Amino acid sequence: MKQNRLTQLLVNLPSAVRDAIRGKAEDIANSTKLRGDPLPLDWNEAAARTVSGEIEELLKRGAAYRNQDDEELTRTDRELAEDIQTATSRAGISNITRTAAYLECYEACPELHWAFLAHIVSRNAGWNMTDLRGSRVADMLSEEGKRATYRFLERSNALIFQDAYPQLLLYRKSRELGASQFHLLRYFSVSRFMRPFWERFWIDRGSALLTVGLIINEQNYIEQRVIRHPFYQRHVTEKSNFHLYSLSGLNQLIIPLREGTSVTRLAGRTVTDFGSLPARIALGKSLYAMLMGLGAVRSGAEAFARAVPHSGSRADYWPDIFTANKEEALTTPLQGSELLESETLPPGERLYSPKLLDAWGDTPYEPISREDWLKDTSALDGISAPQTPLLCDISREHRTGVLKTALAHDAAESIKAD
Repeated sequence: MKQNRLTQLLVNLPSAVRDAIRGKAEDIANSTKLRGDPLPLDWNEAAARTVSGEIEELLKRGAAYRNQDDEELTRTDRELAEDIQTATSRAGISNITRTAAYLECYEACPELHWAFLAHIVSRNAGWNMTDLRGSRVADMLSEEGKRATYRFLERSNALIFQDAYPQLLLYRKSRELGASQFHLLRYFSVSRFMRPFWERFWIDRGSALLTVGLIINEQNYIEQRVIRHPFYQRHVTEKSNFHLYSLSGLNQLIIPLREGTSVTRLAGRTVTDFGSLPARIALGKSLYAMLMGLGAVRSGAEAFARAVPHSGSRADYWPDIFTANKEEALTTPLQGSELLESETLPPGERLYSPKLLDAWGDTPYEPISREDWLKDTSALDGISAPQTPLLCDISREHRTGVLKTALAHDAAESIKAD
């Protein structure tokens, strides 16, 4: 039996390589089509320079600024802040509720481009979490490794939400009251880096500049709290499993594009260096330029987001390959062989991708450090106009990633059968 499996794996490899090459050519051709309907992001370079100058001034003022900002809040201010804190806690229960809250913000205020970007990225976080319990990955990691990686992904998702969502709600309240409420950012321990962005946005509604500011802020926010945290370095990012997880194609940020009643294409980007802060910021800006700067991507992504509630299962966007019902999932040890033979998989023979709450449930918050990450001017390097990447369509690349993990699963099954 083992010899037959190994033989089949060796037979499959050339076909997998040919499939990847054909897929890359197809993605390049389809990317050209997606780029054919550009939308203006209205980047304001003068406003960007003004905001950068204000942040430099804040850094020069240092402690004097913080002391001035520690003035007492009025009763009205405190009531508003407490209401926002309650709403944030309620919406931040799980990846499912956070993802829905981001979309609701975007629907209410379409000028909040970052809210829609966050919705898409949060969906991807949920899919990555459930992959750890899915048929492709579950047998390749120890239970300890799965739990540590899940905590890494969940904490990143939760911390970004608890920092960013109050900012979004403050803007909505400011719009409702007709007056800026951004002096309350400090109540939520938001970095002083963000106030100049929000005050500028209140003046000119420059969505692109605000989005770039939030991308820089949130990636810096999780840098020490998660990415460089000793626990996650020891148990996740420095483990070989984490690098295999990336190499196997699970490091893709995808944007499902819906047309009519189904997903027709997948736009997106591949994460090449998650441990690098500048690389994560560049990735976020690139993904934003694609999502909101290309008409076909924006309309397709909006249609998908509105039509398909987030469950965490990859069956949300690819029901012809995945199923959230374990009883209907493929049980053969050679998953890669099945995927090489057909573009889709028939009912009863699809890859298992559970719903998030079935896989992990809700996770209580852990203590969150409140210090301001802004220490020097290095964060200003990322304040530049987002650029749309040449490769936008990754439909075939994503399928190749799924195939790679399936083949890796097959190899693991062959070793276990020894």
